[in-house]
Parts: sequence; structure tokens; C-alpha cells
Amino acid sequence: MFKKAILAFLLMGAWGLAPASVSSPPSEISDETKKCVKCHQKNNPGIVQQWGKSKHYGANVGCYECHQADPDDVDAYIHDDKKVKKHISILVTPKDCSNCHEKAVNEVTGSRHAKAGHILDSLDNLLAEVVEGNRGFVTDGFPKGNSSAAVNGCWQCHGSKVKVLEDGQLDPATWPNTGIGRINPDGSEGACSACHSRHQFSIAQARRPDNCAKCHMGPDHPQKEIYEESKHGIAYKAFKDDMNLDSPKWIVGVDYDQAPTCVTCHMGATRNQESSHNVGLRISWTNRPPVSQRPEVLDAKMGLESADVGWEERRDNMKDVCTACHTENYIENFYVQYDGAIELYNEKYAKPGIALMKLAKPLMNPVKFASKLDFVWFELWHHEGRRARMAVSMQGPDIAHWEGTYDLAKNFYTEFVPELQELIHHGKEQGGKKKKAAKALEKKLNTILNSKNHRWFLGKK
Repeated sequence: MFKKAILAFLLMGAWGLAPASVSSPPSEISDETKKCVKCHQKNNPGIVQQWGKSKHYGANVGCYECHQADPDDVDAYIHDDKKVKKHISILVTPKDCSNCHEKAVNEVTGSRHAKAGHILDSLDNLLAEVVEGNRGFVTDGFPKGNSSAAVNGCWQCHGSKVKVLEDGQLDPATWPNTGIGRINPDGSEGACSACHSRHQFSIAQARRPDNCAKCHMGPDHPQKEIYEESKHGIAYKAFKDDMNLDSPKWIVGVDYDQAPTCVTCHMGATRNQESSHNVGLRISWTNRPPVSQRPEVLDAKMGLESADVGWEERRDNMKDVCTACHTENYIENFYVQYDGAIELYNEKYAKPGIALMKLAKPLMNPVKFASKLDFVWFELWHHEGRRARMAVSMQGPDIAHWEGTYDLAKNFYTEFVPELQELIHHGKEQGGKKKKAAKALEKKLNTILNSKNHRWFLGKK
């Protein structure tokens, strides 16, 4: 899809952006938009009211400028052909937004946010599509059915591949959807409206922590809960009325100094850095995988240009944010603590767990998640392990300990190890290849439990 951008405006308020593909705002609201407004004012007045409060409205950019479509666009259709007789599309994609906001779209397209829709091929989606769900959700786009667990859960945050029906309408299994990594019919990835909610597109809302909390919460990535527990979150709640959230430039330490928000740390402008929609350029550990990795490693696997940006540079970028309020010694010592927690998790739990799971596979049900051990291990790294690592990174001590390392240790020793021992016992009884696999697993388990990290479990010092 490509919509003809005949209008433009200067949206300085969002992140200091200027239009790139077009040069000047229109002098007045178009006749096409006026017709849209006349009808929607009657049928959907909330939409019109939201738009009326937006910077779009102030720049004479309206319904038609964003939703117009070329007749040959895959999702184009004639909206209300008796009155309007104009081709529009329901979706407004990053490619459309780039007509005015090229810089922002290029940044987000180069980030992991835009790749979030690739969960469709991940382990999480196997859980939602098969283990949790079924094929009972039948639509025109999915005649063989789909899982409503995936449609209403994973896809709403990560994004789905939007399917267009013959009349230009969107398949209900894939729309509504504002997932951050939505795969759009025009080939673009992402959804600007995931953060910039229609139709007001308030910058103050986008900068609030709650805006990110639609997705960044829950047992496997509780950033919302961590932030609220942290000193940063406490300060924000106390002084949010003084945060100057609608400031055009919004530079930390200049326009506000009460507290940082998610946007402050991961996207916002500093005295030395411009704002950016690439949320990964200040992260020095990626804590989503079973073993924490440096971010450029995963960026390379995703084919992102930011693979050329090393973790040291990214850490320096984040330290620059911190210096608005913290001393050099404070910042350096925090990172020593953070790196220590990552080393603890990687060496004590993650790497041994991966090695043990590899040796346990021949003794398990080959069907993924048909064995208890699959769930135990998945929750160890995907839930407890992530919580511990992410909470340390954001200074949430209670979650780092009681919902992180405590749960991690408890389930490692009382769930994971006993399940392995049970597999070893049954494998030996079966003989043959099973017995051989059981002995290999037993040897590795004994080695790990006798190591300095785990020998306490055997009553050894």
C-alpha cells in the first residue's frame, strides 16, 4: 500500500520530528476530509473529537490524508461509494506515516519493535496456537481455523500478519490489531498506533509508562510492575504533574528532572543525544533469551543495521541518560551490580539448564510441551529468569529477588532437578539407548550439582 501524500505538517511535538517526504503543511482542511468528518461526526463522534485535539488537526491533516489509497493497493476499497466515491484503506501503516515522518519510521523499522510480529514462528506461538488453543476460530482468511488464544493474546502485542479479503475489508482474525510488529499488506512492519493511540496521537500519553504497559507487563516481562516498584516509578507517581510531558523537545535534565519514564531511558532526548524510535540503542544486555546475550548478536540474526552498534556504545548511550541525575560513580557501580546478576543467572542456571535439557531430550516425549519438564524449564528461563534479570536492570529489588532469583532457585531444585532424576531412573530401567542416554544425563547432572554453584544442595561446602 502506498498513499499519495499530498499534505504534510510539522509534528515537532512528538520527538522533534520534521516531515521528510513532503515539504510544507496544507493551507486548509481538504474537501475529502470535510466529507469524512461530516459523516463520522454523526456516527462516531469520539473519533472526530480526538482528531480535533490533535496536532494533525492543527496542521490541516485529516481522515483522507492518512486513509487515502491508490486503486491498486491490495487493501483499497471504495468507502461509501454513493457519497464519497474515494478509495481508502482501513490500515494506516508505517509506510503511510513515513510520507511525513520518514525519520521516525526509519528508526522504528530498524528496531526490534518492528520485528515483534515474527513471534508467529516462535515457541510462544506454539503454546498459544496448539497447547493453549485449537483451530476453532474459523474466518474467511483462515478457512482451516486458527487459535483464538493467539489472536486475542500474542498477536495483539506482537502483531499479526494482516489478511485482506476480496472487498478490501480486513479478516477479523487479524484486525483489529495494533501490535508493535504488525505485518502489513504493503510489506511494512509495525504499527505507529501501538504507541501513538488514534486519533489524538497525544505525545503526553506516548511518554507515560502506562502506554508501554499494554505489552510490557506480566509474568514473563513485568517491566510495568518493576518500574512501579523502583525509585524511578515512585518519583514519577509523586511528581507526574510536573513532568512537562507535552513539551516539544522534552530533554531530560532540562525540561524535566523529577523522574525518567520508559521513553526517557530508551528513546528520549538528552543534552547530547537526539530522540530515537529505535528502542534497542541503549540496551547492553538482551535478557529475553534463555541465556542473556549482547544485543548486537541478536540484531545480526534479525538482519538489523544496528548490529553494527556494539554493546559498549549502547551502554554509553544509556549512561548519558543517567548523568542527567546521577554521578559517574553511582552509574558505574550500578552496572557492576547489573553485570554481576547477569553472570549469576547465566552461569548458575541458564547454561547448566540448557546442557541438561539437551541430554534429557532422548528420554522425553518428543512432542513439545507434552512433558512436565518442558514447562518447568520454559518457566525457569522465560518467567523466573527473565523477571530476575529485567528487575535488576530497572532497579526493582523485590521482583529481582522474590519473584526472580527465589522462584528461580526454588523451581530449579524442587522441580527441575527432580524431573531430571525421574527421567534418569526410568531411562535406566528401559535399557538400550534409553539407558545410555540416562547415564549421560546422570553424569552431567552429578557434575553440575557438585560444582561450586550447586554443591550446597548435596550438603557440601
